[in-house]
Amino acid sequence: MARLALPAEATRTEAQRLAIAEATSGRRGRVPAPMIAWLQSPELARRGQHLGEMLRYETTLEPSLSELAILVTARHWTAHYEWVVHKREGLKAGMDPEVIAAIAARRPPVFRDARERAVFAVSTSLLETRGVPDALYAEAVAALGERGMVELIGILGYYALVSMTLNTFEIGLPESFAPELAETA
Repeated sequence: MARLALPAEATRTEAQRLAIAEATSGRRGRVPAPMIAWLQSPELARRGQHLGEMLRYETTLEPSLSELAILVTARHWTAHYEWVVHKREGLKAGMDPEVIAAIAARRPPVFRDARERAVFAVSTSLLETRGVPDALYAEAVAALGERGMVELIGILGYYALVSMTLNTFEIGLPESFAPELAETA
């Protein structure tokens, strides 16, 4: 059970109402799950959901690459809700189901191209070692461009925040869903 709930409509502050209105009128059309917690700080909720919308829909990375980065982050944090949502989005974006299964099992996936390999390698390196070696950086910039690299790091950082929020406040799967990710490494 979640530690925080979406504030009841009658108890919402004006700032909370504004943040919710901005989220529901945006590209998502709904309140994203981490915003349930972020609404305790309405300005964080507003800014966070705007950043998330930009990183999700307005980068130079094609949706399958964004979803790959998001899934690597969700797997790193074992964020069940984020995993289920973005597994579905990844499949819609054309991700190979075998790649998704490998990430879930913490196995190295087999990729179709250099852009996928770069996103995965940078994502796993940064999340696991807190850095990106020079050779990998050069390879990733060659595959993604400097702007794509900056946007990839933004996606990783934002979805780490999302995953930490979901895990801390136990905002997870509805009880009718079974977790797909093993808890241990």
